[in-house]
Amino acid sequence: MKLPVDGVQAFVLIAELGSYRRASETLGLTQTALTRRIQKLEGFLGAVLLDRTTRTLRLSPVGREFLPLAARLISDFTHGVERLRTTSRLGIGDVTVATVQSIAFRRIPTVLQGYAREHPQNRVQILERSGALVTEAVRKGEADFGIHIQQEADPDLIEDQLVRDPFVLICHNSHPLAGQRQIRWSDLSGVDLVTLGGASGNRARVEAQLAAADLSPRGRFVVESTPTALALVSAGIAAAILPAALKGASHRDNLVEILLTEPVIHRTISLVRRRNTSLTPAASMFYQALKSELSTGFGELATQADSLGAAILR
Repeated sequence: MKLPVDGVQAFVLIAELGSYRRASETLGLTQTALTRRIQKLEGFLGAVLLDRTTRTLRLSPVGREFLPLAARLISDFTHGVERLRTTSRLGIGDVTVATVQSIAFRRIPTVLQGYAREHPQNRVQILERSGALVTEAVRKGEADFGIHIQQEADPDLIEDQLVRDPFVLICHNSHPLAGQRQIRWSDLSGVDLVTLGGASGNRARVEAQLAAADLSPRGRFVVESTPTALALVSAGIAAAILPAALKGASHRDNLVEILLTEPVIHRTISLVRRRNTSLTPAASMFYQALKSELSTGFGELATQADSLGAAILR
């Protein structure tokens, strides 16, 4: 038999009020129902807790011994439930997010700024992963959810598509191509390029498209992260092929983005989480903040891609 917590609550209230009638009114029970609760508790303990006659009510010796323990139990339970309710209502707690590096570098800071302001007590851990390692971190429970390049459907995971980013050429504003609004892949002949190597989820698509344009599938400079690629571009060393930023040319004022066409190709960014596993209140609020921010506002390049009929960005 499990400890009848409702009986413990009834016992403490009767002891505090000194009356079955007042205790039953407080709990919204009939006196018969209240008596059943006490009898069930006494049956569990194997002892009488209350000595009751038609005129008197007092604690038995066992009842006097049990009362401090029962009162602490109800107090701890009540305070614990209130803490959980507060945590749920306010979204208090830690959050771990796995993400591809380009999203961590270029998009998450804006969302984090607002989230940190609204939830100053929360700690957010960002796991920067490449390609399928984001999915693996979510699957293993190392992250509450992830942001990755959409993959084939997985029965164990749920994906919420956020946006389809066109690929662009990012160059310094002094670059000969900087004044172009769009450029064909074949026009990159003779242009020093930075491309991503390693386990980048975009690598295969970019290399395939360069090869299709009769260009070397790997740039003159091959790096493993978006920040390094942008650093080389900012220094004027080369131009980089990367997915478009969400709201305009770049996070750096001296860089511009030029839409790559014929064809326009894109990557699809999705939120991913485990199926049949609820997010904590803190993680759920961050998830919704990311979903709201990253799925709105696509900027001029997205409009260009859409007008070319290459993709519907959503």
